Amino acid sequence: MVTTLDHTAAVAAAVRAPSLHNSQPWRFRARDDGAIEVRFDPARRLPASDPTGWGAHLAIGAAVFNLRLAFAVQGVTPQMLLTPAGADQNLLAVVQPGPPHAATPVERRLWEAVGRRHSNRDPFFPDPVPAEARAQLVSAAREEGAWLELLIGDGPLAALSEIARTANEVLMRDEAYRAEISAWTRNGAASDGVPIEAGGPRPEPQDLLPARPYSSEPRSTWQDFKGHPLVAVLGTVGDTVGDQLVAGQALQRVLLTATDSDLSVSMVSQPIELPSAREQLRLALGRFGPPQMVLRIGYGVSGGPTPRRPIDDVMDQLIDDA
Repeated sequence: MVTTLDHTAAVAAAVRAPSLHNSQPWRFRARDDGAIEVRFDPARRLPASDPTGWGAHLAIGAAVFNLRLAFAVQGVTPQMLLTPAGADQNLLAVVQPGPPHAATPVERRLWEAVGRRHSNRDPFFPDPVPAEARAQLVSAAREEGAWLELLIGDGPLAALSEIARTANEVLMRDEAYRAEISAWTRNGAASDGVPIEAGGPRPEPQDLLPARPYSSEPRSTWQDFKGHPLVAVLGTVGDTVGDQLVAGQALQRVLLTATDSDLSVSMVSQPIELPSAREQLRLALGRFGPPQMVLRIGYGVSGGPTPRRPIDDVMDQLIDDA
């Protein structure tokens, strides 16, 4: 029996996932059996920033998590297949409806957070993140098969800062890398990329963690990034495409859990983008598995979300699964 689902609503939630430079590297195809296929869109490749596809896989994993929530709140158990075998290497996941399912209170809260979640690249207030919220963030990553390391104390934070800033300096020496950031920076109406007004203040040499130069706006005298209420590193056991899709789902669950607690988050990926820096970070953390993302978490002034492409631009027509 074919399960009737609102595919448009599900995909509208999926595209609210984060992606590197807000490149939105996904396509969706709804099937007559109720399933939704999730593909990588080669036209959205970032050859300078993401040559291996790691960032695209995280973004697609995050979109898959939102699809799972959409299925759950529509009354069915989401069943997921990652990296299905076949000739289509761009097909990375299939989410299909399972048995009837009453959404849990946690699923409903995370679903309600989907539309409110967005990166906050501005400085945060100094207020600490409560212990209960910290525990919930760690648990959110664990629920999805990943780990979240909270950096406690000046030593671990200083080590991360050195690794991240050095990685950023190396990356920014690449003319193609700088050009790609510029190409995805938007000044005016757009359906993708990072608007200047959402890019945060201009990076400064004294910043504890590096920021993208999306904006050239000078910061106010009180705006500084020397202190952060909480910095965390998300990682997985392995680093296959499947592991990166798992990391994306864990990342989205952590982000939505933070949003549900009225916390702001931004992502710092430079120490992940550079392989040598990533290995340094893994060793500094004493972890077996690779880091997948660095997060800064705290309380801040809520801004607006970055734009998303219309559903018609990312969703293919229904096809018959037979």
